Amino acid sequence: MAGSETHYTLPLPSFDRPVKLLIVVAPYYKDIADNQIAGARATAAACGAEVDLVEVPGALEIPTAIALAERQANYDGYVALGCVIRGETTHYDTVCNDSSRGITLLGLQGALVGNGILTVENRPQAEVRADPAGENKGGGAAAAALHLIALSRKWAGETRGIGFRPASPETFRA
Repeated sequence: MAGSETHYTLPLPSFDRPVKLLIVVAPYYKDIADNQIAGARATAAACGAEVDLVEVPGALEIPTAIALAERQANYDGYVALGCVIRGETTHYDTVCNDSSRGITLLGLQGALVGNGILTVENRPQAEVRADPAGENKGGGAAAAALHLIALSRKWAGETRGIGFRPASPETFRA
């Protein structure tokens, strides 16, 4: 059982420039979403990050909203929050797989996204995972986004040679 496991959590990164996060949440289960948001906001605040929040109808719309923001707004990273509880039909599988796939594709295209969409069997599992004083998956998603932002900033100034082109102009000095 995973509940008895111990896990290592990376310390939160620090930043020398302001960080702006967008939380995109599907508040279908409003109380669960509110707890996730509280956890994400607290983690962002611990790093000094500014946070904006937008709501979308469901988990399937989260990747689309993030893609829009990535193209049209000015955010350093994104936090995807929501909850999908297994029901009686295969719709659960579609929503879980497609929302996760959409977020993964955004990440592979360069968007810095922490995925906090809960996919659970029942409401008690969701409540434990969303609780900021419990498993705090909202805070974990914000931490994931913040770590990706830190990596992106670290590597942004590094240059490498491309093909025959050297990594820096100094290489051509005679």
